[in-house]
Amino acid sequence: MRKILIALAFALFSGQGMTAGGGGDVMSADADVTDTASLQNGAKLFVNYCMGCHSMKYMRYSRLADDLEIPESVVEEQLIFSPTKKIGDTMTNAMPMEMSEKWFGAAPPDLSLTARVRGADWVYTYLNTFYRDEERGLGVNNLTLANASMPHVLARLQGVPEPVLEEVHSGGQSKLAVVSVDTPEGSGTLTEDEYHELTRDITNFMVYAAEPVQAERERLGVYVLLFLIVLTFILYLLKREYWKDVH
Repeated sequence: MRKILIALAFALFSGQGMTAGGGGDVMSADADVTDTASLQNGAKLFVNYCMGCHSMKYMRYSRLADDLEIPESVVEEQLIFSPTKKIGDTMTNAMPMEMSEKWFGAAPPDLSLTARVRGADWVYTYLNTFYRDEERGLGVNNLTLANASMPHVLARLQGVPEPVLEEVHSGGQSKLAVVSVDTPEGSGTLTEDEYHELTRDITNFMVYAAEPVQAERERLGVYVLLFLIVLTFILYLLKREYWKDVH
């Protein structure tokens, strides 16, 4: 029983650092769903740069407004661009699936649960590892998810990083492979630190959207643990009282 509890605890506390579906080193996103300013900026950036293709079908604009402390009037004016959308609607885009499949070869996935499935660090690393690849139809590739169909929508802000090649030996053969990316200084409108902060805000918002109750769950969890500690102490005293005559 003890081994089972240890295994469960390890899985619970190590799960946030895991990534799925990616390879290589990951960057730390330092996601913090209690950082309201970061979440607000991330929501704005997500709507402006990501929702042209992607959706968040499990998130409603009204829930976003309540949780992120944004007046509904501001959400309607600055985050809802479709005249058919209302504050109570879900965050879906207007691009027909047939058009997206024609342009990108596959329908862009819904991003509601991406941060929960892949991990915050994976999302953050993905947004920071695009690089120039003239052999790809869109002119870019991604070190974290090779041959992805997604264009580098933040290229104007970051610039287009160049691939860093190294000779890799495998199976008795050697070949050049992309091992990292390097962004030429001044190629985008943002500095490297500013771009990292921007992608961190987007990642933070996606982490929130994947589980909007996370901050409340963690807050209540502290009180639950304190209650269990106090209850355990009381039960221990009761046990001593009931069994003192037996011993």
